[in-house]
Amino acid sequence: MRDGGKIQAAIEVLRDVLERRTPVKEAVRDWGKRSRFAGSRDRAWISGLVVDALRRKNSIEHAMEATGARVLALGALKHAWGWDLRKIEAALKDEHAPSALQGKERECLLLAPDPSAAPHVQGDFPEWLTPNLVRAFGPDAVVEGMAMASRAPIDLRVNTLKSDPEKAGRALEGVKAKQMPELKNGFRIPAADSVERGESVEAIPAYSKGWVEVQDMGSQIAAAVSCAAPGEQVLDYCAGGGGKTIAMAAMMENKGQIFSHDIDGRRLSALIPRMDRAGIRNVQLRHPKENASLDDLEGKMDLVMIDAPCTGVGTWRRKPDAKWRVTASALEKRLADQAMILRAACNYVKPGGRLVYVTCSFLMEENEDQFASFLADRTDFTGEDAAETAIRSGQLTEAGAKLLRKCRRPDGSVRLTPRTAGTDGFYMAVMRRAG
Repeated sequence: MRDGGKIQAAIEVLRDVLERRTPVKEAVRDWGKRSRFAGSRDRAWISGLVVDALRRKNSIEHAMEATGARVLALGALKHAWGWDLRKIEAALKDEHAPSALQGKERECLLLAPDPSAAPHVQGDFPEWLTPNLVRAFGPDAVVEGMAMASRAPIDLRVNTLKSDPEKAGRALEGVKAKQMPELKNGFRIPAADSVERGESVEAIPAYSKGWVEVQDMGSQIAAAVSCAAPGEQVLDYCAGGGGKTIAMAAMMENKGQIFSHDIDGRRLSALIPRMDRAGIRNVQLRHPKENASLDDLEGKMDLVMIDAPCTGVGTWRRKPDAKWRVTASALEKRLADQAMILRAACNYVKPGGRLVYVTCSFLMEENEDQFASFLADRTDFTGEDAAETAIRSGQLTEAGAKLLRKCRRPDGSVRLTPRTAGTDGFYMAVMRRAG
């Protein structure tokens, strides 16, 4: 496909996302089914333009003084990809290209970004969230937002039940993965160029053998904060797809027991093939479809991990369309869910055991506020230093220990962001029950 046809395709996909609220992956897939003539490189180019346009939706629309799919696609060529006016106009002369630039569009594409634009424009985040970001980041709200609008790498964790960093590292050389400075078992594949097709991790032999798992660096650190040890009894209360369950099983060397629970049975069932591939033998699923109760676990767990349902604002780099779908009512619902889950899950912690609270969010309302409220209600729990707990796990390098201490909050919890840590947005807090 020529550039003009790909631009038109990106506009069509953006219409699906903006007008029909179709997730980006589904919209690109649906377009591909209708357009069998497009090759994999064409689809990657189109997808790249779409997600970059969504990452910078506010600033592009402000610069173009208009809204809509066409505006976003054309504006992304200039403001995200760095195309000059001549290159854009040449592409629009191609067969199947959108119509030529209009006078106002041409004028706006020639202008530099507005340095006096409102914070939500410069930082490319929803306007209604401005007070929340300012509360979380103060004068750094804009630069934090800009970092969340960047492209994300692919992070991998070496499964120490089947491999080791040296062995896995050799197997990952073909995909240009490099060992992370902060994690002993972490590797990173740099973010692909917007117009290139990213690496298909599932096609790597090391992945199919169970030597490595796809897991963001922040999520790997959250697993380290659990400090799960061989022989412990662990409850992963909101296990979801099981990323942290699998990581903790490796930390526990398949010794002890992990009980994985989630109210979404479909997500929990997806954990079964992942466990098989990873060689995990110490996990028991408590599946809602089997009416599996947790009553027998009450007051017996060394560790309860809560990867709480949240707004997911920390994943904006990977899911830029979700950034524009989050609402105030959704935040309020999540806050209620989190409070309820904390107060239910804590009862499974045995005296002297620990409770770990994790979100993929940077909002204080979902994080520090929930931590403080819980400790005020449950005086039999006390907060601990999450950074030092992670360091004791043995999963971090000296550089990783330094990073977590830098990202430690005044209350002892840890908050990671793309800007401060090069991770997705994550929050983690540790609480211990009185013995």
